[in-house]
Amino acid sequence: MSRERQIGDEDLMDVAHDQEQAHRLRKALRTLADNPSVGGELQEMAQKVLSGRIGMRDAIQTERYMDALGDRLTQIRRAAEAQTPEEREAQRAQVERWQQAQREEEERERAERDGPSQIVVGGKRRGARGHRP
Repeated sequence: MSRERQIGDEDLMDVAHDQEQAHRLRKALRTLADNPSVGGELQEMAQKVLSGRIGMRDAIQTERYMDALGDRLTQIRRAAEAQTPEEREAQRAQVERWQQAQREEEERERAERDGPSQIVVGGKRRGARGHRP
């Protein structure tokens, strides 16, 4: 997939409410596409959307992709129901750490996107001579 064209955040604006949501959606799709444990229909869907072979709106209207998403959510719910209280607490702490890391990463990315450019203006050209009165 790395040789294929990759969509940008702006390509998801038909389903996203704003640029930040489009950015987060593209990151989520990248996670699904790159994670071998996802596999199957969900991974295929993410790869197709990211390569531009299918639009996100079309993907969410495709029954087999939404069925795969529903199946995955059911698996997650069942796994959560089977956890002991200790496992739930450990999971909660892990999720909090992950969320904090995500917030920090998003802040860094936002600062990179919105921050001042690193272009140097001015300075001497190589070999240029200064004017002398």
